[in-house]
Parts: sequence; C-alpha cells; structure tokens
Amino acid sequence: MRKHLEIFPVTGLPEVTAGDDLAALIADGTDLRDGDVVSVTSKIVSKAEGRLTHGTRREAVDAELVRVVAQRGETRIVQTRHGLVMAAAGTDTSNTAPGTVLLLPVDPDASARALRAELKQRHDVNVGIVVTDTLGRPWRNGQTDLAIGAAGVRVVEDLRGTTDSHGNVLAVTEPALADEIASASELVKGKADGVPVAVLRGLDDAVLPVGEHGPGARALVRDAEADMFSLGTREAARAAVLDRQPPTGPREADPTLWAGLLADVDGVRLDVADNAVTVFGDEPVTVGVVAERLAVLLHAEGYGVTVRPGPGGEATVTFGSRSK
Repeated sequence: MRKHLEIFPVTGLPEVTAGDDLAALIADGTDLRDGDVVSVTSKIVSKAEGRLTHGTRREAVDAELVRVVAQRGETRIVQTRHGLVMAAAGTDTSNTAPGTVLLLPVDPDASARALRAELKQRHDVNVGIVVTDTLGRPWRNGQTDLAIGAAGVRVVEDLRGTTDSHGNVLAVTEPALADEIASASELVKGKADGVPVAVLRGLDDAVLPVGEHGPGARALVRDAEADMFSLGTREAARAAVLDRQPPTGPREADPTLWAGLLADVDGVRLDVADNAVTVFGDEPVTVGVVAERLAVLLHAEGYGVTVRPGPGGEATVTFGSRSK
C-alpha cells in the first residue's frame, strides 16, 4: 500500500517548438530520481514533433477521425486512429497561430518510449512517462486528464483474485493507474498556468525496470466491439434504422433476445428457423411493426439483418453474421 505521494510541477519551461529537445528541457527543469513518473501534456509533445497543420479545425478533425461516435450541431465526438474517443479528435487551436491546428502525437506511446529512453541514456535516471490529454466523460460534467501515452509504467493494476479488508475476493477490480497518474498530475499543472510537466514521486512500485516499457496507454482503450456505449443515442437509433447491413453467413441467435416482444401484441406469432424468424398475423401493419422491432433487436446484437414482407400478412426477418 502506498502511504505517501508527492506531486510537483516543473516550472520555467520555455515555449516548445518543432524540433525542441524535451528530454533536455525536462531534465534541466527538475531533479529527477529513479522511480519518478514524469507526466507530460500531449500539447508540448505534439509541438516538439511538429504536429501543427494549416487549415480549419473541421478539416483537421476530418483528417484525424476514423468514425463519428456522436454529433450535436458542430460538436463531434469521434474515434481517432489511436482508438481514443474524444471531442474534436483531440485537436487544439489554443496558443497556436491563426489558421493552424495542433494535432495529437502520431503515436503517443512511442513518444513516451523515446522520451524515457533519452532521459535514461543522457541523465541516467529510470523514470516512467505518462503523456496526458484532457477528455470529457460520459455521464459526468467537467473534464479530467487521462493517459494517451505511457512508457515504463504499469498502466493497470490487476487486483483480480486478491481480497479486500473483509476477505471478499475481488473479481473485476483493475484500477487504471496511468489515468490516475494523469489526473493527479493535472492538480499541479493547471489548465491556464502554462505548466505542461509534472513529476510524481512515491510510485516506485509502478515504474518498470530499465528496458521494459510495458504495453503503453493503448492497453487502456476499450475495443469498439466490446464497448456497450460505442454510439450516442441519436447515432445508435440512426444506425439501427438506416445502417442495417444484410446477413452474410449463418450465426445462431439466442431466442431470449426477442423474449417479451409479443407481450403487448395480440394476434401475432413467430416461427423460428435456423437463420430466420417469420412473423405471422392478421394485421399486416402490426406484423410489419413487430418484424422491424425484431430487426432492430438483432442489429443491436451485431447481426446482419434483412426484413422481407410476404403474402397474407407475414414478414420474414433473416439474420446472420454482419457483413464486413
């Protein structure tokens, strides 16, 4: 158990520009020790790496995103090529010349590894590196800093299988240590104070041996397929109705998926086959409504789905593997 943690800002750093030596600037600005963790704001990493582009922010976001997760007016929550889900793809127009936009580092984990290696080679200190950026969070107001890059730090503490103070076995407890480091460091960096680097002391047990960089912050990114909230409400509804894909191959479905579908519907029955469910009823409109509801349920589970109306008040919902 950690009993003591110190966090202090690295002040007096100059304005960083393309080609600047971050390792030298950081080492000159503070007395680093083995076992320290250096938290570096992604903005100065991007500036040092020349990640400044000309054009509008909209153009920059279009170039950086791989998919739009949610959109309200001009505000877009997108997934970047890093796998991060964030507003405006993490682009920044503050403290940059008019007509320019600062992008995230191409590979924040690689940036963290390079900085760590430079500090070890030239200043003989074994430190961990966390590259941070500011993100909003679902269901919570305000923003906090999270880790988008890491090297030499255990990014997750796996406590599964251990016991709590009452002897209960922990089954799912995996604190995101790198994110906690990022958020803690922001307390001394501040958003408007011009302090882009902080040092955390007392986390020796979380710093990896020399030559071991760890999996990086990429290990904290939940894959979209495993994300239960990968789309916004409006976007999920649109995808279910407009982006439904046809099935391409067999795939079993659990009948409990549509359990309760007919609870409030009279005169309709379902006939389940291997890869299709046929809806029968006396009222064609009711049959069509039930078939579309079933299709939406199947689509939400990742099935490719088609609905085909048939003669005599019936409709067949065919499902299978989603097309690639």
